[in-house]
Amino acid sequence: GMLEMAKHPYVKGFTTNPTLMNRAGIRDYEAFAKDILSSIPDSSISFEVFSDDFDDMKRQALKIAGWGENVYVKIPVMNTKAETAYDLIRFLAGEGVKQNVTALMTVEQVRDVCDALGSEVPAYVSVFAGRIADTGVDPLLTMREAVSMLPPNQELIWASPRELLNIFQADDIGCHIITATNDIIKKLELVNKDLNQYSLETVKMFYNDAQKAGFEL
Repeated sequence: GMLEMAKHPYVKGFTTNPTLMNRAGIRDYEAFAKDILSSIPDSSISFEVFSDDFDDMKRQALKIAGWGENVYVKIPVMNTKAETAYDLIRFLAGEGVKQNVTALMTVEQVRDVCDALGSEVPAYVSVFAGRIADTGVDPLLTMREAVSMLPPNQELIWASPRELLNIFQADDIGCHIITATNDIIKKLELVNKDLNQYSLETVKMFYNDAQKAGFEL
């Protein structure tokens, strides 16, 4: 999927995480990462640490950072014990590591992560707007405030989008990046589609599927 999307000029970078890699059947983390980096050498690519211990996260982060200039190291905002990663983030920024701090969902987290990242090294701040929306809360309020908090070296990511509309919402508030999935990107061909025609196509789909199923009453 990454190789397919790399062909599109509007796709500027890539990110993955242990959950997505596990679902894809990846078993050799480093081999997969280096294979992707050899195929996509110029776009930003984020790879996440997967330890729960901050010292080991540091070791993994420094190793991942050494894989290429276009690599951003994904650091979760906290570990599974709810211990914040701000000290680690601050250390890695001091070492010049480009980071993608991930799994943020509150304005307070954004404020503290921005402070830890500092103003020198390029970094991404990834707020899971889609997961915020899953709780019944409008993520636009959080995202608008977050984008106003970042210094010039940091870019806000609208993470976990749920629909194509999220791309337009992110663009409207000045969010720098949205991590759209392949399925959402493929829906771009629907932009400006005539809704009457779309309605007709939907009706035809229902009719044709009923015929294929051989339904009778």
